Amino acid sequence: MSTEGEAMQLGLIGLGKMGNNMRDRIRAAGHEVIGFDPRPEVTDVESLQALADRLDGPRVVWIMVPAGDPTRDTVVELAGILSEGDLVIDGGNSKYTDDQPNADLLAEHGIGYLDCGVSGGIWGKENGYGLMVGGSPADVATAMPIFDALRPEGPREDGFAHAGPVGAGHYAKMIHNGIEYGLMHAYAEGYEILTAEPLIENVPETLRAWSKGTVVRSWLLDLLIKALEEDPGLAEITGYTDDSGEGRWTVEEAIRHSVPAHVISSALFARFGSRQQDSPAMKAVSALRNQFGGHAVQKSD
Repeated sequence: MSTEGEAMQLGLIGLGKMGNNMRDRIRAAGHEVIGFDPRPEVTDVESLQALADRLDGPRVVWIMVPAGDPTRDTVVELAGILSEGDLVIDGGNSKYTDDQPNADLLAEHGIGYLDCGVSGGIWGKENGYGLMVGGSPADVATAMPIFDALRPEGPREDGFAHAGPVGAGHYAKMIHNGIEYGLMHAYAEGYEILTAEPLIENVPETLRAWSKGTVVRSWLLDLLIKALEEDPGLAEITGYTDDSGEGRWTVEEAIRHSVPAHVISSALFARFGSRQQDSPAMKAVSALRNQFGGHAVQKSD
C-alpha cells in the first residue's frame, strides 16, 4: 500500500479529453501512469491485459470511459484480469446505482472498488480537479497519493471529500452537476435579458464588471465572458444543448426525496427546449459547456 507522498503506479483506462489531461497531471506529480485507450495514437499499451501485466501488485486501475455499458463492460473485463488485493476506481460520470453492482462483482474476486466524481473539465490539468469519493476508508487510503496529485493545491478538504460508502462519490457529483445546470442557466437568462434591452450597449463589458467583487462573481461567469470575447453575440453556434444525464438523475432524486428543486428542474427542461428552438440563453449554455469541459457545440449555418 502507498502512503501520502509516495510515488505509485496507476493504470488509467480511457484517454479522452479528461483522461489524457489527468494522465499528464498525475505524471507531473511524480507517479507512473500507464494508459490504455482503443486509439493507438494515445495509448501506452495495446490491451487491458497488457495494462495489467505492466503494473506491479497490488494494482490500482482508474476507469475514465463513458457511463453505462462501456463502464460496466470494462469492470467485467477487469474482474477477469486483475487479482485479489487490486483496486478499481470508476472516475467517470456513472449513475450512483451502478456502483454497488460493480463493487459486488469485483468483491467476488477480492478486488476493491471506489467511485469518484471528478469535476474540473478541460481546465483541471492546470487547476486541479474537485474529487468526491465513495468506498471504504482502506481503499481510499490506498489511492490517496493519486487523489492528492489530481486535486487542487492547498488544503485537501478544499478539493477532496470521502463522501461515504460505495455510491456516495457519484451521488455527490450528480448533485454537483445538477447545481451546475441551474447556475449556468441563471447566467444565460441574465445574458439574454441584457441583450434584449437597448439601454445596454455593451453586454460583454457589463458582465465583465461583475467578475470582481460582486456576489455573482464566479468561474462560470468568467467563462461566459471568455466565450463572448471569442464569439461576440455567440453567432457561430446554435442554442442546441445536450444533457449528459446527471441533471435528469438529480431531478429524479429530488422527486424521490420530495425535495422541491425548481431551479434545477427548469434548467433541465430548458435544455430539452433548446432542441426545438434557438435562443440566446441556450447559446450561452452551449458556449459555457464548451468552455469548461470541451463539450462539442453545434455550429450555426
